[in-house]
Amino acid sequence: MVTAPARPAAVPTVTVPAVLLALAGVLFVVYPVVRPWGDSTAAGAAAAFASPVWLVAHLSAVAGFVLVGLAMRSFGRAAEVTWWVGAGLVLPYYGSEVFALHVLGQRMAGDQLMDLAEAIRLGPAAAVVFAAGLLALAAAGVLVAVREGVAALPFAAAMVAFLPQFFAGPEVRIAHGVLLGVGLLLLAGRAARR
Repeated sequence: MVTAPARPAAVPTVTVPAVLLALAGVLFVVYPVVRPWGDSTAAGAAAAFASPVWLVAHLSAVAGFVLVGLAMRSFGRAAEVTWWVGAGLVLPYYGSEVFALHVLGQRMAGDQLMDLAEAIRLGPAAAVVFAAGLLALAAAGVLVAVREGVAALPFAAAMVAFLPQFFAGPEVRIAHGVLLGVGLLLLAGRAARR
């Protein structure tokens, strides 16, 4: 009598979307935690903008947006398309933050730097495109929560709060980054179980 070989116990697998979401979660925490916060005053702006850590922080956010987009297919076509529209509108603004402000911080200081930084950040076209992108990302977060339920609520809440948190101080912005990181880790767990 021949018996079939015993089946190995099921081994949980880690999916690509789960890895992408987990990595994005870490990067969205890195962004506000390591970001230099001296840019709120004329005295500290040049040092904050010129710091290599300014680049690391903002590029962490850029990478986070892209990684979430690559994983978004797991949560439905509507969420994926809405995310990419939002990311496409937000990333040029982050490019200005990363590169333009970094160069300006190396070359000037004081009120002139603050005036240029405000013009870059709050120029009408930049502000409208950035806000539209963040609203689309918030909508993508809500679409994920509708599909995934309670496990996606921290992610959705963080995405809805992404625009308003820019008007808060460093403590709130760091807490927001942690909330987004936790939300993405919860989504990574959902993606890993599929």
